[in-house]
Amino acid sequence: MSNFIQGQNREQLTLFPVTLDSAVSADNEVRQIDAFVNSLDMRRMGFTHAQAATEGRPAYNPADLLKLYIYGYLNRTRSSRELEKETKRNIEVMWLLRGLQPDHNTIANFRRDNGAAIREVFRSTVAIAQHHSLIGGKILAGDSVKLRAQNSKKNNFNAAKVARHVAYIDGKLAEYNQQLAQADCDSDRQQAARQVQRHTQQRQKYERVSRQLEESGEPQVSTSDPDSRQLIVRSNITEVAYSIQTINDAKHNLILDYETTQRNDAHALSGMVRRAAGILGHTNFVALYDKGYHTASEIAACHALGVETLVAVPNRPVSSQAPDPAFNYEAFTYNPQSDTYTCPAGQELRTNGTTYTSKASPFKQYTTSHCKQCHLKGRCTAAKTNGRVIQRSEHVGSAERNRLAMEANPDLYRRRQAIVEHPFGTIKRQWGYDHTLMKRFKERVAADIGLILTCYNLRRLLSILSPNGAGGFFARVFAKIRLARNLFRAKFSLILKTVYQKWASANSLKTQLSICYN
Repeated sequence: MSNFIQGQNREQLTLFPVTLDSAVSADNEVRQIDAFVNSLDMRRMGFTHAQAATEGRPAYNPADLLKLYIYGYLNRTRSSRELEKETKRNIEVMWLLRGLQPDHNTIANFRRDNGAAIREVFRSTVAIAQHHSLIGGKILAGDSVKLRAQNSKKNNFNAAKVARHVAYIDGKLAEYNQQLAQADCDSDRQQAARQVQRHTQQRQKYERVSRQLEESGEPQVSTSDPDSRQLIVRSNITEVAYSIQTINDAKHNLILDYETTQRNDAHALSGMVRRAAGILGHTNFVALYDKGYHTASEIAACHALGVETLVAVPNRPVSSQAPDPAFNYEAFTYNPQSDTYTCPAGQELRTNGTTYTSKASPFKQYTTSHCKQCHLKGRCTAAKTNGRVIQRSEHVGSAERNRLAMEANPDLYRRRQAIVEHPFGTIKRQWGYDHTLMKRFKERVAADIGLILTCYNLRRLLSILSPNGAGGFFARVFAKIRLARNLFRAKFSLILKTVYQKWASANSLKTQLSICYN
């Protein structure tokens, strides 16, 4: 006799089989996923096949496929083939889909074709949070996370990279053509000819990429995933990736909105703040962002909306600093009445009235003719012929207003990282979602991102609301349903047993009478 805990005999028959529902506990997360998706209007959200077809083979209900994806993403399973396996071996998925087993093509096509509808599902999680007063709406923080695309650096090109490859190939072609001309035997000529042919084909490939760059007008092109771009991940480290912009509410770190982009952060601030204001229905909040978002025109656009900003001020680049830090831009005083600057030497710098344009924002230039004779020129500027030139952006007032707000609220800004990095830490480190599964079109990638962020919000909602909120409510409701079902099953079993005993007794008496009669 073993002293270990013994399992059940696999061949043991049971009089009353265990139902699929009884195998899933009342507080299981799949019940809450089921309740959440059942509350959505799939047709209004725009899911494909949301309207049942009257002819032909019936399609899978999009609600069932959405349940499968939400369950999979919450449990670190995104692959359509892995999800297909789960429908056949995972009892929770069997319960959730009521035994349906869609193949991996059907599962993959659902995600590919429903990017816009999946965004609506994400917005439903925000609506639930607002309904339960989980959105404070006073302090918002934004940032971006770079998720690697299905495109290697080797398959990402810019004009300079193409030119390097073409120059290298031209050198090799010249070398092999010379070998071909000097070859004495057929084998050497054939080998050189093969190399010439191979390098010629490679050159044609880079010529096609070069034409694609010229026609698109883009600074770079990716061949595996055309919408992906090489972005700065941190410091000087780059990856071919997508930049996912998010804006979070400070009360419970819930994500209010997101956008899948192919650019860095410099021009993303105002768009995200504007959309957050639309969700909240007001602009009475403060937006916290890091120095990557410090663009004067973007800050000015936020101020125009009525939103206060706390955007970290980046250090002035070395190229913009004076030889002596005492003569940096901050040492020049602006005079708004006369539209002039006063330098540390007491001279006035005036503008010629011309407004110049740049990628950041329009600006004016201020100079003075006294620079050439000034004894402080060597400490003020490194220019040999011209004197010091001060550039004043059209939106410098907004930038100054933001700088003063940063100096006045350092403790508030310190909360930014704790608010906005919470989702990124969960998504990348805990769940392992550091890359996208989709490619070829940004809309497909956005569907993958939308499911990730939807599941993050759902997990937060279930964590926050349980056991006294919606999560506990669902658990209590299903517990009552299960208790009632178990009581009915026990009563039904007793009735069935009584009927069986009466039948067995009557059948036995009938058999005895038959024997006696014969």
